[in-house]
Amino acid sequence: MHTIDLDIAGTTTPVSYTERGDYTERGDGRPFLLLHGGGGPQTVTGFADLLAAERPARVITPIHPGFGGTARPDAITTIGHLAQLYIALLDRLDLDDVTVVGNSIGGWIAAEMALLDTARIGSVALIDAVGIEVPGHPVVDFFALTFPEIAQRSYYEPGKFLIDPSTMTPQQQAVLAGNRVALSVYAGDTSMMDSTLRDRLSAVALPTRVIWGDHDRIADPEYGRAFADAIPNAEFVLLTESGHLPQLETPDRLLPEVWDFADKHARR
Repeated sequence: MHTIDLDIAGTTTPVSYTERGDYTERGDGRPFLLLHGGGGPQTVTGFADLLAAERPARVITPIHPGFGGTARPDAITTIGHLAQLYIALLDRLDLDDVTVVGNSIGGWIAAEMALLDTARIGSVALIDAVGIEVPGHPVVDFFALTFPEIAQRSYYEPGKFLIDPSTMTPQQQAVLAGNRVALSVYAGDTSMMDSTLRDRLSAVALPTRVIWGDHDRIADPEYGRAFADAIPNAEFVLLTESGHLPQLETPDRLLPEVWDFADKHARR
């Protein structure tokens, strides 16, 4: 178990992380921190397995407190708090030259991490991230959508990824409800952004690749291009026939975009 003490508003908040409990780890080699979005930890599990199986990679996938049936300490309420938590987790695990990969709000967390203590981070990959304000290209109000509408906006082929909560067990439904509550706490009930983030991203000094699905209708490709433009020297990659969650829909095409970028910028 790893207990991390966070300093939040001058108060020490302990957070416990136990492997196979609040984070998972698989593979050996170059370290990756893989951060899930609002859909929960299961949205990155398959990609973590693929990355660890197909490349020499050690992949750490934490569960954001409050997601996946985990508890959320009352003091942890913002994306910035999660960024602090994962910087501390890298310290506790004594990892160096880490590639931080985040999807959706996981990308938002990764962007905030790139503005903190980056001594242990080598590069950052933002996959259909949210968090900035782009006039004319808002992130959709996720909480106003039905599950079929979420799928329609999230995937190139939404029929393959429909979720029907009525077929779930009560425990699965409770986890799903908990995910939505945690998301609303961290990202805001409707905004999914921090109005200061876009300007602050000009201070990012890490190599950054912004990867986007061309059929993302949660945050459209123009939003993604604005994200890349806000970060000095960031690369923008558009994946065709893919949506808001390329790690689920087109993992075989996402894999080289993530790995080759990390390999290019590894500290030899």
